[in-house]
Amino acid sequence: MLAIDKISCSYNGVPALEDVSILVSQRQIVSIIGANGAGKSTLMKSISGILTPRGGQIIFKGERIDRLPSHEIVRKGIALVPEGRQIFAPLTVLENLTLGAYQFFTHKGRNEERINDLMALVFRTFPALRSKRNKPAGTCSGGEQQMLAIGRALMSNPRLLLLDEPSLGLSPLIVEEIFRVLDELYHNGLTVLLVEQNARIGLSFAHYAYVLEVGHIALEGKTEDLTADERVIISYIGG
Repeated sequence: MLAIDKISCSYNGVPALEDVSILVSQRQIVSIIGANGAGKSTLMKSISGILTPRGGQIIFKGERIDRLPSHEIVRKGIALVPEGRQIFAPLTVLENLTLGAYQFFTHKGRNEERINDLMALVFRTFPALRSKRNKPAGTCSGGEQQMLAIGRALMSNPRLLLLDEPSLGLSPLIVEEIFRVLDELYHNGLTVLLVEQNARIGLSFAHYAYVLEVGHIALEGKTEDLTADERVIISYIGG
């Protein structure tokens, strides 16, 4: 589904990614693990069109997308849940979710049936958001805000969901619930690419994983193999 071929990215001339190649098959969960500053978020921003790589290419379902603007990439079927959630705090939960469905708005109006179907899906997936739908998103708890960020991404009806540090700042119980829902979404046909600093979570959730170190892929393999790899245990899992 997604083929990243030797992409390189820089910030103000300072390399952040160098010749990074990653494959994500349809109906697969892939994790990218690594420490702070490894380039994980840069990779996600490159896939979603926020950053343009200075080299290499990104292919989604057979089509090159690394020169497309973000809104076109969303239309192709990729949605990003950004690090830190980045919800619109003054807007209501309902307004945040509606913004996620902007591709279903046209000069002739908006596709109410499609938007309502997706909204119903989000509220079935995250029942806690239904009772908060008319409240400002900023009044929601951290866990509810993460649910809202995922729900907003689902409103674009993606084929590939990108998640950047979804466990960050959340309690273990909320993290468990978030990943239970993500597993359910996967079993309903969604492909997932996950970035996680918490290697234990990232490896336990995925089928295949890449270890990103200082802008390079240091290791890759099936998650059961990486979980047993001494280098991964020492550097990322511990114990």
